[in-house]
Amino acid sequence: MANLTFKDFKSDQQVRWCPGCGDHAVLSALQRALPKVSQALGYAKERYVVVSGIGCSSRLTYYMDTYGFHSIHGRATAISTGIKVANPTLTVWQACGDGDALAIGGNHFIHAIRRNIDINVILFNNQIYGLTKGQYSPTSKFGAITKTSPYGTVEHPFNPGSLVLGAKGTFFARSLDVELHLSEEIMTQAALHDGCSVMEMLTNCVIFNDGAHKDLSDPEVRADRTIVLRHGEKMLFGKDHNKGLVLQGMGIKAVTIGEGGYTIDDILVHDAHTDNMGIHMMLADMKGPGLPVALGVIRDVKDITYDDGVRDQVKDVMLKSNIHCVDDLLHSGSTWEVE
Repeated sequence: MANLTFKDFKSDQQVRWCPGCGDHAVLSALQRALPKVSQALGYAKERYVVVSGIGCSSRLTYYMDTYGFHSIHGRATAISTGIKVANPTLTVWQACGDGDALAIGGNHFIHAIRRNIDINVILFNNQIYGLTKGQYSPTSKFGAITKTSPYGTVEHPFNPGSLVLGAKGTFFARSLDVELHLSEEIMTQAALHDGCSVMEMLTNCVIFNDGAHKDLSDPEVRADRTIVLRHGEKMLFGKDHNKGLVLQGMGIKAVTIGEGGYTIDDILVHDAHTDNMGIHMMLADMKGPGLPVALGVIRDVKDITYDDGVRDQVKDVMLKSNIHCVDDLLHSGSTWEVE
């Protein structure tokens, strides 16, 4: 197998997202991650297929030089499931938006996670419906002023991380569009995970929701308001890398090392592989005064997968069956002749 590069995954199509759209960075991260995945797993280019639903992010299929399927609104997860079960040797990547996946496609989304189907879901979250011109989405902030909520939304938004973990997800990660290298790292780890991998990408829509994640992405505040989690490493953050997370009672608290008697030994070590869903849930939903938003791979645990189960079940039935061809089927029950 020839060594694949970034250019091998770029199609000849002109990228038509708005200048400044966060989707550009996610596309670039994926195109840079797949050569590393191929090298690690020995995958040929023909094993990749990219599936999408409807929305700005769903144009990603056109910009990837792989097999692709541009499906219909909310049904990308159903198509991805069918592809993976029908051809388990394919590595399936799904691009979907917060509206596409969590509103009309919400049912398919949670059941793919529950079944632990071995697909890689890239969830673009710009907290707005961009393609249909600015309606509020399931992740829009409470009180957001949009085309369909001119006086402010009166709905509590989904936290995709909490939703994934609530459906017993085995892999959840989060990144910002401006964190290109982190996104690439997350996508590589997602591909190595055997099961349903969900990657929430916090992206900016410059037209209908500009600055949606500015409180996190602004270089002046990013270090203090986000924390990049890596398995086996201390949960440290801050411009001076002197802040960290500790457990306090039933929750997580942000502290400054050297203040209040806290030392580096008190800081939690991230364990993405623990079965302790509680700590992962707290990290995914972390919010409050002084608490950063968690980026990186939050959860990565092993469990049986749906597609492996289907494959093994079919093999077992075939071995035990007396029917091996259509003739066997036709003569398997009561037969008679018409004279």
